[in-house]
Amino acid sequence: MTDALKARIRHVPDFPKAGILFYDITTLLRNAEGFAMTIDVLAGPFVGKGIDVVVGIESRGFILGAAVAERIKAGFIPIRKPGKLPSKTLKESYALEYGTDSLEVHEDAIEGGQRVLIVDDVLATGGTASAAAKMVRALGGDLQALAFLIELQFLNGKSKLADERVFSVLQY
Repeated sequence: MTDALKARIRHVPDFPKAGILFYDITTLLRNAEGFAMTIDVLAGPFVGKGIDVVVGIESRGFILGAAVAERIKAGFIPIRKPGKLPSKTLKESYALEYGTDSLEVHEDAIEGGQRVLIVDDVLATGGTASAAAKMVRALGGDLQALAFLIELQFLNGKSKLADERVFSVLQY
């Protein structure tokens, strides 16, 4: 199945800057069979595991996370870039190659003890995922795992998630 998924992902050289090979999942998602297979393999390990809520990281994590949440009968919580949520938020900053970025989640998004799954499209350096994990725990969530469609192994993002259960469908 992984070969069938990989065959539907467009490779875009030099995007968003020279020297980067971008894995464009829009070509996978636009195909009904590819999208269904993607959600099947992302959700499969978590069906019947008592996950209460799925957290999706902006923006492609919203697409995948919401579909996984529906599939496993869980709620969905978005983690967004700063200034996009209308109520009081918790903010977490993380390091980028050059500078920092931040994410926010509503302070009341997770109830203490809720079993949480974080979903995103790509695990690259691990900074975004690590920030999301910190936010889930700060709100009292019981983080069960992080699930990614793609893991860029050469960037070693798992090292920032060493104490976490990490599941990735495709590895490059």
